[in-house]
Amino acid sequence: MNEDIARIFEEFATLLELTGANGFRVNAHTKVARVLEGLTVDVGGLAQDDGAMKALEAIDGIGKSSAQKIIEFINQGEVAELAALRASVPAGLRDVMKVPGLGPKTVRRLWQEADIESLGDLESAIEDGRLEALPRMGRKTVDNIRASIEFMKTAGDRRRLGTAMPIAEGLVAMMQTVPGVRKVAYAGSVRRGQETIGDLDILVTTDDPAAASEAFQTQAGVTKILVAGDTKSSVRLEDGIQVDLRVVPGEVWGAALLYFTGSKDHNVALRERAIGRGFRLNEYGLFPDDGESGPPQQRGVTAIASVTEADIYQALDLPWIPPELRVDRGEFDLEVPEDLITVEAIRAELHSHTTASDGRLTIDELAVAARGAGRTVLAITDHSRSSPQANGLDETRLRDHIEAIHEADARIDGIRLLAGSEVDIHIDGSLDYSDDVLAMLDVVVASPHASLRQDPEAATARLCAAARHPLVSIIGHPTGRLIGTRKGLEPDFEQLIAAANEGGTALEINSNPYRLDLRDIHVRAAVDAGCLISINTDAHRGEHLDFIRYGVMTGRRGRLRIPGCINAWPEEQLLEWLARNR
Repeated sequence: MNEDIARIFEEFATLLELTGANGFRVNAHTKVARVLEGLTVDVGGLAQDDGAMKALEAIDGIGKSSAQKIIEFINQGEVAELAALRASVPAGLRDVMKVPGLGPKTVRRLWQEADIESLGDLESAIEDGRLEALPRMGRKTVDNIRASIEFMKTAGDRRRLGTAMPIAEGLVAMMQTVPGVRKVAYAGSVRRGQETIGDLDILVTTDDPAAASEAFQTQAGVTKILVAGDTKSSVRLEDGIQVDLRVVPGEVWGAALLYFTGSKDHNVALRERAIGRGFRLNEYGLFPDDGESGPPQQRGVTAIASVTEADIYQALDLPWIPPELRVDRGEFDLEVPEDLITVEAIRAELHSHTTASDGRLTIDELAVAARGAGRTVLAITDHSRSSPQANGLDETRLRDHIEAIHEADARIDGIRLLAGSEVDIHIDGSLDYSDDVLAMLDVVVASPHASLRQDPEAATARLCAAARHPLVSIIGHPTGRLIGTRKGLEPDFEQLIAAANEGGTALEINSNPYRLDLRDIHVRAAVDAGCLISINTDAHRGEHLDFIRYGVMTGRRGRLRIPGCINAWPEEQLLEWLARNR
């Protein structure tokens, strides 16, 4: 329900901007949408209770007007003000808004000045020359819009973090080989560890901007150059992703990296904080506010801080905030943990699969791969019998498998092997093996795999029952979602977290980039409640062990500290915890 209501406020913001409303109203609705996306409590339930206004207004970021809209939507199924806004804007403009590179202000101009009210109108205006005839439009801009429309028809909007990050890393590595380049980094949502990515931002400092831009534009894999310049270039790669290169002077590196990393909401909050302290902040630095209009760097004003991000944060009386926390969810008011979880802190992999079920490596091969990836403990958790599509193990096969794991543990040096199972949670909350069988295992990862459209109340009861089971170690990928293709279960996470705490069970961040389940907001709620977290890769191949970084980034976005992640515990502490009810 929170996501549905958040979309209402996103639509409010878009329509307000299209109709020329002031920026404050637009930003206020966007802010509420972000707040709703970050909540684990169901505001739909709050809105139906007595005292709904008071309960909603108690949520930081939701004011009286927003609370009234939420209550109206829950009770009436629509918001009258939104309906009126929709009626005032041609419905087809929403499709125009989806064209890459066209923001609300530009779309409003096309609507007001060229009578463009749909994607078809836009294409017609391109072909008959009306668009190019508009002031400040030009052939090059029109050609880019045409190309964006064609691309939009054949490509998806966003890519998973696990697809985008390797591309970003490859681009950084390539640019590092260009003569004259001194510093390179990727920014944007990849650097923040967001689960899906729209496009990529690469920053460089260089002694030869023209050479760096030329190398970027002519690299292998470029299918179209969208923008060509010495300080800004934009290309489209073979897989359809757009990449922007910014060439910045070394003395403004920190300000540029901060600005292009975002998030937009974090940057807005930083700028407001700067204004409140008599400064102005932009991508060139933090400047004293001299009361004049226009960019301060163009008037020769000297920046107070610009070389590093830390310098800017310090000048604004803030600690350096890790990119994963830059989401404007209270990061300015809360202490930044010095021991946020890191990849280097991970010692144990507690969810993995071999050829015994649907993995691609034998016990020995997976053990060697895990040891090479820096793990000191590996739990092998092949599927249980109710997953025939994954070659799940019946009790006889499981007993033989346990013996094989123990034998390998005695034989293979440098890593401790644990015998476990990923046990299906049935729709009623019961588990796929009897308690006698579960007690034979070192690790039990209980996961939902079937009936993933179960209603929220039943899903909550199902997962809570498993979380309270004394022989369950971890609740694996609790919602069962697949990013972009399957919504998965929608349990009441406050109840699930409470059940996990009651049962002494850890909740999993599944690091597979198709899953990232728990989501960052659920991790944050679990961390705040003192619930233990386990970050695992669900490895089916050796290379899957590298997925750990995506789970770690999700954990960092949820403010997960090293002591709260069981995979980071010393071996003796972890083994004692796993054996506590056995």
